[in-house]
Amino acid sequence: MLRVDGLKAIYPELSHCIVVTNMGAAPAELFSLGHQPGFFYVWHSMGLASSVGLGIALSRPELQVIVVDGDGSLLMNLGSLTTLARHRPANLIHLVFDNEVLLSVGRSFTTATATGTDLAAMAAGAGISRTGTYRTEEDLRRAFLEALAARELAVLVAKVEPQGPPSYFIDLHFLESRFQFQRHLRQLAATGAGQDTSQG
Repeated sequence: MLRVDGLKAIYPELSHCIVVTNMGAAPAELFSLGHQPGFFYVWHSMGLASSVGLGIALSRPELQVIVVDGDGSLLMNLGSLTTLARHRPANLIHLVFDNEVLLSVGRSFTTATATGTDLAAMAAGAGISRTGTYRTEEDLRRAFLEALAARELAVLVAKVEPQGPPSYFIDLHFLESRFQFQRHLRQLAATGAGQDTSQG
Protein backbone atom coordinates (compact mmCIF):
# COMPACT_ATOMS: atom_id res chain seq x y z
CA MET A 1 0.00 0.00 0.00
CA LEU A 2 1.14 3.53 -0.75
CA ARG A 3 0.54 6.13 1.91
CA VAL A 4 -1.29 8.40 -0.53
CA ASP A 5 -3.65 5.55 -1.40
CA GLY A 6 -4.31 4.93 2.28
CA LEU A 7 -5.11 8.62 2.71
CA LYS A 8 -7.39 8.56 -0.33
CA ALA A 9 -9.30 5.63 1.16
CA ILE A 10 -10.27 7.63 4.24
CA TYR A 11 -10.20 11.18 2.85
CA PRO A 12 -14.02 11.52 2.68
CA GLU A 13 -14.08 11.15 6.46
CA LEU A 14 -10.84 13.06 7.12
CA SER A 15 -12.23 16.09 5.32
CA HIS A 16 -14.86 16.47 8.08
CA CYS A 17 -12.44 15.98 10.99
CA ILE A 18 -9.76 17.93 12.76
CA VAL A 19 -6.56 16.45 11.32
CA VAL A 20 -3.06 17.02 12.74
CA THR A 21 -0.18 15.67 10.68
CA ASN A 22 3.49 15.05 11.25
CA MET A 23 6.09 16.70 9.02
CA GLY A 24 7.26 15.48 5.62
CA ALA A 25 5.50 13.26 3.11
CA ALA A 26 2.14 12.74 4.80
CA PRO A 27 1.14 16.42 4.91
CA ALA A 28 2.28 16.95 1.32
CA GLU A 29 0.17 14.02 0.14
CA LEU A 30 -2.83 15.03 2.24
CA PHE A 31 -2.59 18.59 0.91
CA SER A 32 -2.51 17.22 -2.66
CA LEU A 33 -5.86 15.50 -2.03
CA GLY A 34 -7.49 18.76 -0.99
CA HIS A 35 -6.72 21.07 1.88
CA GLN A 36 -9.41 21.72 4.49
CA PRO A 37 -9.46 24.43 7.19
CA GLY A 38 -9.49 21.69 9.82
CA PHE A 39 -6.14 20.31 8.64
CA PHE A 40 -3.04 21.38 10.60
CA TYR A 41 0.44 20.44 9.41
CA VAL A 42 3.02 20.35 12.22
CA TRP A 43 6.14 21.60 10.46
CA HIS A 44 9.62 21.35 12.01
CA SER A 45 8.38 19.44 15.04
CA MET A 46 9.08 15.79 14.34
CA GLY A 47 7.40 13.52 16.86
CA LEU A 48 4.95 16.07 18.28
CA ALA A 49 1.85 15.58 16.11
CA SER A 50 0.45 13.08 18.61
CA SER A 51 0.99 15.51 21.49
CA VAL A 52 -0.67 18.38 19.62
CA GLY A 53 -3.58 16.13 18.63
CA LEU A 54 -4.02 14.93 22.20
CA GLY A 55 -4.18 18.48 23.49
CA ILE A 56 -6.88 19.39 20.99
CA ALA A 57 -8.87 16.22 21.68
CA LEU A 58 -8.85 16.83 25.43
CA SER A 59 -9.75 20.51 25.18
CA ARG A 60 -12.39 20.05 22.48
CA PRO A 61 -14.14 16.72 23.19
CA GLU A 62 -16.97 17.57 20.77
CA LEU A 63 -14.56 17.37 17.82
CA GLN A 64 -13.25 14.23 16.14
CA VAL A 65 -9.46 14.51 16.00
CA ILE A 66 -7.25 12.43 13.73
CA VAL A 67 -3.46 12.39 14.07
CA VAL A 68 -1.63 11.38 10.88
CA ASP A 69 1.81 10.23 11.94
CA GLY A 70 4.79 8.17 10.80
CA ASP A 71 6.87 5.43 12.35
CA GLY A 72 9.94 7.65 12.71
CA SER A 73 7.93 10.40 14.35
CA LEU A 74 6.18 8.07 16.78
CA LEU A 75 9.47 6.41 17.72
CA MET A 76 10.77 9.85 18.70
CA ASN A 77 7.87 10.30 21.13
CA LEU A 78 6.95 6.85 22.38
CA GLY A 79 5.87 8.29 25.70
CA SER A 80 2.85 9.72 23.90
CA LEU A 81 1.36 6.21 23.79
CA THR A 82 1.27 5.94 27.57
CA THR A 83 -0.11 9.47 27.82
CA LEU A 84 -2.83 8.63 25.30
CA ALA A 85 -3.70 5.48 27.25
CA ARG A 86 -3.81 7.42 30.50
CA HIS A 87 -6.24 10.06 29.28
CA ARG A 88 -8.16 7.89 26.75
CA PRO A 89 -9.78 10.65 24.67
CA ALA A 90 -12.72 8.97 22.95
CA ASN A 91 -12.52 11.47 20.10
CA LEU A 92 -8.94 10.68 18.99
CA ILE A 93 -7.66 8.28 16.35
CA HIS A 94 -3.88 8.07 15.95
CA LEU A 95 -3.06 6.83 12.45
CA VAL A 96 0.56 5.79 11.92
CA PHE A 97 1.92 5.20 8.42
CA ASP A 98 4.84 2.81 8.90
CA ASN A 99 7.27 2.65 5.94
CA GLU A 100 10.21 1.41 8.04
CA VAL A 101 12.52 4.25 6.97
CA LEU A 102 13.08 7.95 7.65
CA LEU A 103 11.77 8.84 4.22
CA SER A 104 11.36 12.58 4.66
CA VAL A 105 15.05 13.07 5.39
CA GLY A 106 16.21 11.05 2.40
CA ARG A 107 15.76 7.42 3.50
CA SER A 108 19.05 7.83 5.34
CA PHE A 109 18.46 4.76 7.50
CA THR A 110 15.77 2.34 8.52
CA THR A 111 13.67 2.66 11.66
CA ALA A 112 13.27 0.05 14.37
CA THR A 113 10.09 -1.25 12.70
CA ALA A 114 12.29 -2.67 9.92
CA THR A 115 13.87 -5.04 12.43
CA GLY A 116 10.83 -6.24 14.30
CA THR A 117 9.43 -3.43 16.45
CA ASP A 118 5.63 -3.66 16.38
CA LEU A 119 4.02 -0.27 16.96
CA ALA A 120 0.51 -1.69 17.33
CA ALA A 121 1.75 -4.13 19.98
CA MET A 122 3.49 -1.27 21.78
CA ALA A 123 0.25 0.73 21.77
CA ALA A 124 -1.59 -2.28 23.17
CA GLY A 125 1.10 -2.72 25.81
CA ALA A 126 0.68 0.91 26.78
CA GLY A 127 -2.99 0.19 27.49
CA ILE A 128 -4.76 1.12 24.24
CA SER A 129 -7.21 -1.65 23.44
CA ARG A 130 -8.29 -0.63 19.93
CA THR A 131 -5.19 -1.05 17.80
CA GLY A 132 -4.00 -3.10 14.85
CA THR A 133 -1.79 -3.25 11.77
CA TYR A 134 -3.25 -2.99 8.26
CA ARG A 135 -1.65 -3.67 4.89
CA THR A 136 -4.34 -2.79 2.34
CA GLU A 137 -6.49 0.27 1.69
CA GLU A 138 -9.63 -1.80 2.23
CA ASP A 139 -8.52 -3.08 5.63
CA LEU A 140 -7.39 0.37 6.70
CA ARG A 141 -10.67 1.98 5.69
CA ARG A 142 -12.69 -0.71 7.47
CA ALA A 143 -10.68 -0.30 10.69
CA PHE A 144 -10.88 3.48 10.45
CA LEU A 145 -14.65 3.48 10.03
CA GLU A 146 -15.04 1.03 12.90
CA ALA A 147 -12.92 3.26 15.12
CA LEU A 148 -15.01 6.31 14.21
CA ALA A 149 -18.23 4.45 14.95
CA ALA A 150 -16.90 3.09 18.25
CA ARG A 151 -16.05 6.59 19.48
CA GLU A 152 -13.04 5.14 21.26
CA LEU A 153 -9.33 5.94 21.37
CA ALA A 154 -7.55 3.99 18.64
CA VAL A 155 -4.03 3.59 17.26
CA LEU A 156 -4.09 2.26 13.70
CA VAL A 157 -0.82 1.28 12.04
CA ALA A 158 -0.77 1.16 8.24
CA LYS A 159 2.22 -0.57 6.64
CA VAL A 160 3.18 1.34 3.50
CA GLU A 161 5.90 1.36 0.85
CA PRO A 162 8.85 3.73 1.36
CA GLN A 163 7.74 6.03 -1.42
CA GLY A 164 7.14 9.74 -1.09
CA PRO A 165 5.30 12.34 -3.15
CA PRO A 166 6.78 13.88 -6.32
CA SER A 167 7.13 17.12 -4.35
CA TYR A 168 7.03 17.99 -0.67
CA PHE A 169 5.85 21.52 -1.45
CA ILE A 170 2.69 22.75 0.26
CA ASP A 171 1.24 25.97 -1.12
CA LEU A 172 0.33 27.26 2.32
CA HIS A 173 2.74 29.19 4.53
CA PHE A 174 3.07 27.68 7.98
CA LEU A 175 1.91 30.89 9.67
CA GLU A 176 -1.12 31.10 7.38
CA SER A 177 -1.87 27.47 8.19
CA ARG A 178 -1.63 28.18 11.90
CA PHE A 179 -3.96 31.17 11.83
CA GLN A 180 -6.45 29.51 9.49
CA PHE A 181 -6.63 26.47 11.75
CA GLN A 182 -7.03 28.61 14.85
CA ARG A 183 -9.86 30.60 13.25
CA HIS A 184 -11.57 27.36 12.22
CA LEU A 185 -11.50 25.99 15.76
CA ARG A 186 -12.87 29.26 17.12
CA GLN A 187 -15.63 29.31 14.52
CA LEU A 188 -16.68 25.78 15.42
CA ALA A 189 -16.79 26.78 19.09
CA ALA A 190 -18.76 29.95 18.35
CA THR A 191 -21.40 28.10 16.35
CA GLY A 192 -21.55 25.18 18.76
CA ALA A 193 -20.74 22.88 15.85
CA GLY A 194 -19.22 19.45 16.18
CA GLN A 195 -18.43 17.45 13.11
CA ASP A 196 -20.37 15.05 10.94
CA THR A 197 -17.98 12.34 9.77
CA SER A 198 -20.70 10.36 8.02
CA GLN A 199 -21.20 10.41 4.28
CA GLY A 200 -24.38 10.55 2.33
